[in-house]
Amino acid sequence: MPTEEVLEEMRESDPPICYLVGTPKGRLSKLEAQLLQQPWQDVRPGLEVKLLAQEKELYILAQSRQRLSKERAIRRRRLKKLWQRLAELRQMRLSRDQLLIRLGQAKEEAGRLVWKLVQIKVAQADNSPNQLLSYRLDKERLRVVRRREGCYLLRSNLIGMDPAQLWELYIQLTQIEEAFRNLKGDLAIRPIYHQLEHRIEAHIFVAFIAYCLHVTLRRRLHKLAPGLTPRAILEKFKTIQMIDVHLPTTDGRIVILPRYTQPEQEHRMLLHGLDLELPLQPKPRITAAGKLAD
Repeated sequence: MPTEEVLEEMRESDPPICYLVGTPKGRLSKLEAQLLQQPWQDVRPGLEVKLLAQEKELYILAQSRQRLSKERAIRRRRLKKLWQRLAELRQMRLSRDQLLIRLGQAKEEAGRLVWKLVQIKVAQADNSPNQLLSYRLDKERLRVVRRREGCYLLRSNLIGMDPAQLWELYIQLTQIEEAFRNLKGDLAIRPIYHQLEHRIEAHIFVAFIAYCLHVTLRRRLHKLAPGLTPRAILEKFKTIQMIDVHLPTTDGRIVILPRYTQPEQEHRMLLHGLDLELPLQPKPRITAAGKLAD
């Protein structure tokens, strides 16, 4: 997230630099009253936006139904678990220090957002269990959280652009960020130990080719098996290994049989779903006069 100074420099530069960035939800609290007055605009099925122009910037409040359902389900599950845990702690005979330790563990499991939905009070002295811990649901804060679920705030200096185009630009931004994560994570482009420029470029080029294959695999999975990710597929296929079987002959030479391990039932199902076939087993090789020959 760029700082205010960086965004100001981008706006004042000549020529001006365009940006579209995410914004912390803390700023949403300051703009919420003004955003409530703006109408929702449909960008695509399941996605609505509100636009608020301020000085030299445009704020975009986006609401996704899919994201709303996901965040609401997570919040309900964690809140229910926290409420049950608080009821258990209230019935336990614990000292005040022991109770504070257990509450810290419950806070870590629930998460900061869900923890703030419950007002918890711990008595100063070690009294009976029913008096040591008291809690209640903060209904006002819950209403605020429910209203903001599925929403995220963007800011840009692209004033006057169509909301659908702004959304497409934001999607491109998330795809670029995902590409960098894949390059640094699954494809392990770093660290680079080369020092010569052409070798560094070759290293990056190979990583880019691997990323192209990564994207191709993801697109195939999206059509055939939406629940699977390229990372999951690569982890499953790691068990298929290439080995060399060395067989000595009577005249002192060695026959080398390169073989990959036979795929299991799960692998065969994935290969069939992806419309892929493993190559034929490599041809055997034999040593002759200390060298390998066909």
